[in-house]
Amino acid sequence: MIIQFATADTALPRLVAQLVAQDGLAADADVLVREAAAAARFTGKAGQLFEAMVPAGDGVARLAFAGIGEPGAAGRTAALERAGGGLTARYLTSGETELAIDFAGSGLNAEEAAAVLLAARLRAWRHDVYRTKLSDEQKPSLAKIVAVAAPEGTETLWETEAAIAEGVEFTRELVTEPANVIYPASFVERCKARLEGTGIEIVVLGRDEMNALGMGALLGVAQGSVREPKIIAMRWKGRAGTKPTAFVGKGVTFDTGGISIKPAAGMEDMKWDMGGAAAVAGTMLALARRKAQADVIGVCGLVENMPDGNAQRPGDVVTTMSGQTVEVINTDAEGRLVLCDAVTWVQKEYAPATIIDLATLTGAIIISLGHEHAGMFSNDDLLAGQLDAAGKASGDMLWRFPLGAAYDKLIDSPIADMKNVGPRYGGSITAAQFIQRYVDKGVAWAHLDIAGTVWVEKAGATHDKGATGFGVRLLDRYVRDVLEA
Repeated sequence: MIIQFATADTALPRLVAQLVAQDGLAADADVLVREAAAAARFTGKAGQLFEAMVPAGDGVARLAFAGIGEPGAAGRTAALERAGGGLTARYLTSGETELAIDFAGSGLNAEEAAAVLLAARLRAWRHDVYRTKLSDEQKPSLAKIVAVAAPEGTETLWETEAAIAEGVEFTRELVTEPANVIYPASFVERCKARLEGTGIEIVVLGRDEMNALGMGALLGVAQGSVREPKIIAMRWKGRAGTKPTAFVGKGVTFDTGGISIKPAAGMEDMKWDMGGAAAVAGTMLALARRKAQADVIGVCGLVENMPDGNAQRPGDVVTTMSGQTVEVINTDAEGRLVLCDAVTWVQKEYAPATIIDLATLTGAIIISLGHEHAGMFSNDDLLAGQLDAAGKASGDMLWRFPLGAAYDKLIDSPIADMKNVGPRYGGSITAAQFIQRYVDKGVAWAHLDIAGTVWVEKAGATHDKGATGFGVRLLDRYVRDVLEA
């Protein structure tokens, strides 16, 4: 989706949208339009859309009205996103190729206008690569949005928002691709291709390097697959003289559950079990594109969890890179085994001050929070507060869960240092406790369980059904508010 800012010479398309505050339809609007809007009960409430056909020269033009709610009301950004995304959703396959959004009289400032445009672009994303029989009516036609009378400063802000949009779209692409297309090696190659020329430094580890480092946990997960595991580290050095911040993503490109195999129903969804790694890759692209003033490392642990004759068995004991041993009770609790070695490696290699890991880790978090929030666990109250604020500002919402010794002892093993699962209850918490055992003293750490938010069955303001790109906007906002402050 192209976003263009109108100048005096810009020819406007026949489809024009106006943003209308609640009960704010202009008094000078055409009387028939006002009466039609009233008949349709359009009042400018957030999320409302209304369309009228009006005379234009020898023909007609399409005039759309998008409600943006009450100025100053709580949830203002969400209301603006519903307007921008709603317009795109309505006209994406309408046959129109261009849409003008007229900000005149909207009362919006530059940040608010940019939020409308970002939502409009994000809602346009689709992945139709493998859909070969779409009719013309089903194919997207809307290719450009023209911003008219945008508030001063919007175009400058859009440069940043466009970078974030690119990062979100890249994350969605990685998550949506099937597992025969995106696997550890191809994930790495796609990241290299997209990050080429951005200034990001890339380091890749293969099986031999990980074996030499003693990553027995990650390699144990991968040993049932013919696909070689990988670790990719992407560093953006946007600021010197500070300890880096590390984002670590779980990248299980397909998860059968291994020997503890999952039920067949719904297993196809496990292509998105690399959503944490995808979010990290998309964030790094966004930070590089907007030249973020921060030192950030994105690390993705990439494996495929398969059940062949060489696969890891329940009851096996593995030695992690940290030297701690793990009794593998359930091979379907594999993400924490990947993360623990990735977390150990990034600490030894880069000594970050802060680690934030993202993982589609547990089904238990979906039982707790549904698809509205991701779960947050942290050893640092300041970091937890910063991430909570970033979630509210970005729309990638978080909800904090507890950690503690009572939960930690639930993963003690009688024959090794720990088990990879605890009892049935509190499964998201014991998973977080497992990862915490690999965080060095003095390192601020947060674990984000995003299993319920990376893929959804219902369209939202900024996304269609499917991949959401959750995590990119959250991490970018954290970088802006904390690391660049």
